[in-house]
This record gives sequence, C-alpha cells and structure tokens, in this order.
Amino acid sequence: MQLIPMQLGPINPDVESLAVGVVLFGSLYVFVRRMVLRVNRVLEERATILEGVTGGPAAELRREAERIRAEHEATLAEARHEAAQVRQQAREEGAALIAAAREDGVRERDEVLAGGKAGIETERVSAEAELRGHVSELASELASRIVGEPLAAATGSGR
Repeated sequence: MQLIPMQLGPINPDVESLAVGVVLFGSLYVFVRRMVLRVNRVLEERATILEGVTGGPAAELRREAERIRAEHEATLAEARHEAAQVRQQAREEGAALIAAAREDGVRERDEVLAGGKAGIETERVSAEAELRGHVSELASELASRIVGEPLAAATGSGR
C-alpha cells in the first residue's frame, strides 16, 4: 500500500517502510538522547574535578610539590657548581704538578748536558795534550813520507 494513491515513482513510499523508519528513528533518538545526557553529566563532573584541582587542596599539594622540586633543582645546581669548582681546582693542581715536573726535567737535562760538556771538554784537553806530545813524531813521519827519505824526529816543541 502506498501513502498517496497516485503514481509518483520513488517519492511515494510504502506505508510499511514509513512505519519501520519512524519506529527506528524514534528508538535511535531516545538512545542518542540518553547518551548525550550521560556525556554531559560526565563532562560536568570532570569540570568540577578540574576546578577542585586548580583551587582546592590539590592546588596546595601541587604548589608544595613545585616548591620541593625547586629546592631539589637548587640543590642540584649547587652540587653541579661545586663539582665544577673541584674539577677546576684539580685541573689547576694538575697543571702546577706538570709544570713542576717539567721544570725538574729541564733542570736535570741541563745538569746532564753540563756534565756531558765538561766530560767532553776534559777528554778534548787530554787528547790535545797527548797529541801535542806526538806532533813532532807525526810531522817528521809525514815529511819522510812526502820526501821519500827517512828524517830524524825533532825533539822539543817547535814553538
């Protein structure tokens, strides 16, 4: 059966389909309305809880927690500062020890060099004195090699 007794095509619905649609729409409307009321109630409860957190005893607890956190951060900052000072002091002491060791090393090196130079000088002087005694012999031997005849070595110093 059709709602309007004329041939209108798809615009003219069946009465049975229309009745089912109205019943389904009504039941869906009631269900959604109840859900919307529950959601609104939950949102209102949430708003009151949030207002309590921002202005009630929870807010005092939050401020206390923030104060304690600030104290801890200040303590940590102070500890970091002290640690930096200790590190700096250790660096300075290490640099002073290195400088002292370097000075000791330079001093010991200079002493070894001075001792070595003195030893070399005494060996040079003794070698020179020894060679001065043999100069006349070496000179006559060299002259005899050059001339090709044996020459007598001059005794004494030629100077």
